[in-house]
Amino acid sequence: MGDPKTPRSSVDDSLPSSTPPLSPCTTISSSSSSTPPKPPVPPARQPVSLLQPSLKKRSKSTKVFRVFRSVFRSFPIITPACKLPSLPGGRLPGDRSSNSSGTRITGTLFGYRKGRVSLSIQENPRCLPTLVVELAMQTNVLQKEMSSGMLRIALECEKKPENGKLTLLEEPMWTMYCNGKKTGYGTKREATEEDLNVMELLRPVSMGAGVLPGNAEMEGPDNELAYIRAHFEHVIGSRDSETLYMLSPEGNNGPELTIFFVRIG
Repeated sequence: MGDPKTPRSSVDDSLPSSTPPLSPCTTISSSSSSTPPKPPVPPARQPVSLLQPSLKKRSKSTKVFRVFRSVFRSFPIITPACKLPSLPGGRLPGDRSSNSSGTRITGTLFGYRKGRVSLSIQENPRCLPTLVVELAMQTNVLQKEMSSGMLRIALECEKKPENGKLTLLEEPMWTMYCNGKKTGYGTKREATEEDLNVMELLRPVSMGAGVLPGNAEMEGPDNELAYIRAHFEHVIGSRDSETLYMLSPEGNNGPELTIFFVRIG
């Protein structure tokens, strides 16, 4: 006859004497200590509700009339030596009159303070951009130039046989001049997700300037995206010359901004 306690003693010896009994609480605590906490999920971007711009066609007679009235208003300042007479307030004679000969559009200059400025042109704040140009200028430089009271940007490209059917604003690249000084090259690009998000946030804004929260993944958590939005008068001088004149509110002696698009050769 064997000892009846032998089987129980064999089972007890198979368990390590130093291992405490496990419990659900012990298991959860061990799992949480080995797994790092997940970072907070960033807020979802607003869905884009911008509309497609309308395709407005101008009559031939209206176009000829506008060209005749604006032919002397579309000559950019290419070199510092070129000096044009100005009136008090930095305004050129015939720069803008009450009898507007152009089309009113919405223009937005935006960018991170340490990044390059982009220009977005829209039919109105509710529409998708018809043109986005990345300019050869940093945002902080733009703000400094605007504070001086007058800023003239000339975007110049050359005629090429392979681009004969392109309109001026369909050109892919321009040489950029800022107040007569060459700064680099402006490039046309498709609107990115970031561009559309900015336009969506600024949809209620018709005119103004300010800052928007930046994309922390791209520019760091402490950076901000600055913007300037205004109405512009779009004047078509010829097939190779178009000009954007920033319109200031009535009675507001704000900074003067003019953007020239020119094709030469």
